[in-house]
Formats: sequence, C-alpha cells, structure tokens
Amino acid sequence: MKKIFLMAAAVSVVAVSCGTVQSLVQNTFPYTANVLISTGVPADKEVSSTSTATNVQTWFGGNNNAKIKDVRISDAKISVASPSGGNLSAFKTVKVYISSGGTGERLVASRSNISTNSSSLNLDLNDTGFLDEVVKSSGLTVRTVYELKNQTSSDMNIKVALNFSSVPAK
Repeated sequence: MKKIFLMAAAVSVVAVSCGTVQSLVQNTFPYTANVLISTGVPADKEVSSTSTATNVQTWFGGNNNAKIKDVRISDAKISVASPSGGNLSAFKTVKVYISSGGTGERLVASRSNISTNSSSLNLDLNDTGFLDEVVKSSGLTVRTVYELKNQTSSDMNIKVALNFSSVPAK
C-alpha cells in the first residue's frame, strides 16, 4: 500500500512538472484593432471593418521560419474604447476573421444574440485548427463584421483584442 501511494505521488509530481514546463515555454502574443462605429451605420445590416496587424508583425516580421508552432486563438474580446461609459447594447452580432498574404480568411471568434449592457464581452472561439501559416505570413489582416440592433446615438470606438498562443518549434 505504501509503495502504491509513493508511486502515485511520484507520478503526480512528474505530471505537474510537465504541465509547468509546458506553460513556461508556451507563448502568448496579442493583437488589437480599433473599429469605428459611426452614427450612420444602419441597424440590421452586416458591416465590415478591416485592419492590418502591425503588432503581430513585430513578433515575427512575416518570418515564415519563425520558431513557433501550433498557433491557436486563445482569447477574443471586444470592448468599448470610447465614449467613456459606453456599452455594447447596440450590437446584435460580431464576427472576427483573420487572413494574410496567400492564405484564405478564417473565422476565429464570434458572438450572436448579444444582449448585454456591459462595456466588454468575451467572444466565442471557433475551432479553426492551427493558424501557423496565417500568423507567420506577412500582412496579417483582421476583418471585423458586426450587425447592430439599432443605430448608435454617437460615434463609438470598439477595441477588438485577440490573443494567440503557440509553442516553440524545434
């Protein structure tokens, strides 16, 4: 009985240390984009806004040989950057797509039937598989597609924050 307990304890220590090493070598890198929602945007119509990911490019510089692999979307969130005290109650749906030179567009996050008075909202992640070729290519582009329930009474600036995770490649 004592040997079984010691064996179980040793296996637990090894498992925890492997998880610790994995979390130490795993990388997380951010991308943020600002989307302007003007007062002229009609309700019940999908509208699209595109921006280029310059901060992701500083991580890899469009280097297809970057020493990372298994890149996935790990977190996606939208929040009201302005006006101060603004909320997301006007939104019906939000979809976030990424692409880059030579790759097709991929839906990475979305949220439908939005009903919140909050100033921020976590989006649902889409299982897009690995995004290595998209992130490592030059000119990473994020396209945000949204639909409003009703027109906004003033211009609104929305921040789209994406976090990607990866592990070192050998």
